[in-house]
Amino acid sequence: MKNFLILLETQRWDDHRFYHQSRVNQTLHLISAISFLVAYGLLLVDPALAALVAWGVSMVTRQTGHFFFEPRGFDEVNQVSDEYKEAIKVGYNMRRKIVLLSAWALLPLLLWLQPSLFGLIEPAQGLADYVHDVGIAWLSLGIAGLLLRVAQLCLRDGPLTGLAWAVKIITDPFHDISLYYKAPLHLLKGERLDPMSHARQA
Repeated sequence: MKNFLILLETQRWDDHRFYHQSRVNQTLHLISAISFLVAYGLLLVDPALAALVAWGVSMVTRQTGHFFFEPRGFDEVNQVSDEYKEAIKVGYNMRRKIVLLSAWALLPLLLWLQPSLFGLIEPAQGLADYVHDVGIAWLSLGIAGLLLRVAQLCLRDGPLTGLAWAVKIITDPFHDISLYYKAPLHLLKGERLDPMSHARQA
């Protein structure tokens, strides 16, 4: 149990210091975390709607922060290159994210062109059914993306690493709120980057 908690804390710490230096990104992660909690609640009553919120709001805000606002290049805070960070990233680095987000973007088109998904499901009857099918497809993609990466990590680094990453991903919304609830205030003060003094001293 102790080793698991150490791995979980290390993954969270590396994720924060390497990939969340932008106050805009932190603020978008706060919005993402809150909407993910809404999606978690919706899972109990409407899984398709939960997936629409998770992918359409939570993931869009989260990945917008990473792709457009987080600084790339040499990391002055941690004194490492961007290539180094991408190579050691436990979860989805930028290349893996592009693959995952491409699948996310293409699924609605696939369902539009193939409403029966090549005979696997009942074809949608109208827009509401189509949107529902998109939600279920996105939910399936999210579960598959999680399980696939966990399996890869288990094979590469051992089951404990894979389990720790799965727990990290599932609990990230709670953790992000506790970390970034002040980010909007810092933005309003004109602070575009977190000085990361706590990371520089580590």
